[in-house]
Amino acid sequence: MRKIGYARVSTNEQHLDLQLAALKAIACDHIFTDQGISGSTFDRRGLVDALSSVGEGDMLVVWRLDRLGRSLIDLIHVINDLGTRGVEFRSLNEAIDTSTSGGRLTFHIMAAMAEFERSIISERTKAGMSAARSRGSLIGRRPALTSEQLNEARTAFVLDKVPIDVLAERYDVHPRTLVRGMKEAQLLTGDPTL
Repeated sequence: MRKIGYARVSTNEQHLDLQLAALKAIACDHIFTDQGISGSTFDRRGLVDALSSVGEGDMLVVWRLDRLGRSLIDLIHVINDLGTRGVEFRSLNEAIDTSTSGGRLTFHIMAAMAEFERSIISERTKAGMSAARSRGSLIGRRPALTSEQLNEARTAFVLDKVPIDVLAERYDVHPRTLVRGMKEAQLLTGDPTL
């Protein structure tokens, strides 16, 4: 089993020494690093290289889970993806090792907690949207076209025979957006030729 290490620090003033020493102590075959990069994104050169270099039967090793990423939900996603590729995962400080039964149990408990967190966030979002609607607030994006613009477009389409694609370009929207807007405003029936 090849061990691929990954180490990260958030600022250029921080040092990788402690992480690198721990990863070398367990005989990682190769260690990828990122320095001065936040853990809030998974679009990090060193991490991308580490994830692409591990293959079936390999193990990705980090010093601590937060070195891989900050969001528990995103961490679960990455570790699950590794698992589907036949790659094991190990975090040295949290003693998570998906190649052992205890490590898999710990990981599954974390995954259940992440799912619970997602459910709570979803419930809070729905409750907040419901409360906003009851106060009369509009939810979602503003419409791409005003009712005046839709009326103008309908008149130009029906009376002046201006093609939908020309009208859409005039209002800087996609033709389907224009047609959908006119239909929702009950200004148009049927499907015009786009």
